[in-house]
Amino acid sequence: MNNPLRLVANNATRSLSSMFPGFFPGWFGGAKHNHYADYGFPVVLDFTQLHGTYRRNGIARAAIKKTVAKTWQDNPFLLEKERDGSQGGTTDETTLEEQIRIHFDKLRLWQNLAKADGRSMVGKYAAVILRLADSKKFAEPVDRVPGGLEGLVEIIPAWEGQLTVSQWDDDETSETYGQPKMFQFNEANVATGKANHRAFSVHPDRVVIWSEDGTVHGESALEPGYNDLLTMEKIVGAGGEGFWKNAKSAPVFEIDKDAKLDQMMKAMGAANGEELANKMDEQVEAYQKGFDQMLMVMGMQAKTLGVTLPSPEHFFGITLQSFAASVSMPLKVLVGNQTGERASSEDNEDWALFNMSRRKNIAVPNIMVLVGRLVTFGMLPKKDWFVDWASLVNPGPNEVLERVERMANVNDKMKDTGELVFTPEEMRKETGREPLSPSEAVRDHISDEDEDAAHGLPKPGNEPAGEE
Repeated sequence: MNNPLRLVANNATRSLSSMFPGFFPGWFGGAKHNHYADYGFPVVLDFTQLHGTYRRNGIARAAIKKTVAKTWQDNPFLLEKERDGSQGGTTDETTLEEQIRIHFDKLRLWQNLAKADGRSMVGKYAAVILRLADSKKFAEPVDRVPGGLEGLVEIIPAWEGQLTVSQWDDDETSETYGQPKMFQFNEANVATGKANHRAFSVHPDRVVIWSEDGTVHGESALEPGYNDLLTMEKIVGAGGEGFWKNAKSAPVFEIDKDAKLDQMMKAMGAANGEELANKMDEQVEAYQKGFDQMLMVMGMQAKTLGVTLPSPEHFFGITLQSFAASVSMPLKVLVGNQTGERASSEDNEDWALFNMSRRKNIAVPNIMVLVGRLVTFGMLPKKDWFVDWASLVNPGPNEVLERVERMANVNDKMKDTGELVFTPEEMRKETGREPLSPSEAVRDHISDEDEDAAHGLPKPGNEPAGEE
């Protein structure tokens, strides 16, 4: 059986909802607040807003720049055969690997890929455009590029706002169905500071999209924390405006009901009310500059309008922590050593592991797409290629020495058992030193007794017989 009171309440709710749609959404079936409208947050973000924040907000810029700087702390190497991941040099590189390294350095290829990586964090994606010496226009597909690696002339990093899809492949029988069929590149769409702005159509063969999934449907790293960035700007701006108004201290005039403005105009030499207002502005300006000793306020009271501001650090700090969490960056890494406190070893390790993950899941897959293009175009031989990159989590010098010291302590504790837990070679390897040569190893293992014998001294127990 229906409850009469509940029926009345339901009817009243429906009536009020129809009379005031959206006015009381929290009470009539919707959310209590529209946070985006209440707090001035944009509902939809586009590249222009995200790029503008990156250009003008120091916290946003630091998040992108520091992430890219850590991820690309050093340059990787493209190798023909897989190494142990700790080469970081040219110790045993092949002739082809040397040619690749030299040509990539000439093109500043790794630096341009790092730029694309950072730009992909601002927008949904970024890209690198390949300028090839194949005697074809950018809008034409690529067949074979003569001259090997020398056929790669330039790497052009592009923002999302510079490179847009102009045509999609809508043929359901096509291998590239649903993918871009043609791009439009317009360098002037994003301020670059360059006088020469290039604009052309470009075929997908000549474009490597850089994003988390290798498509133009990625996600900006700034979007989850955009509201926090906007809130921080409000706090900083409101604080600055409030302090400025307090410092300015412009007087506010309160006119008494018995004020005789005609006499005041006569005294100040004003013909009408407009001239009186101008005269008063001039007087206030001169007063604030310290030229006048008094204000003529006949029939008025001059007051100052003060602004009381709470300390902004607490409100700013909460928002800053929220933004740091959105970009998976330790707070002290984000803001630096401004308070005299350095990031802890745990923060640094977590930060290194995060960027190692970015390398593995974002950077290396996109690099391999580029390598695959060079193979397809005949610029590199067809084989298994490997990206070698020095680890970001290698221990520092102090940690290495502490580890070797612990190894030596273990050996010392186990000496009575006659077992050598860690060999000298293992301890040398731990410090990154080269293995001993065979001759050095033999000399290093000569016992004290053998050394005595080498110098003509008898071994213990073999002294020559003599008179007692």
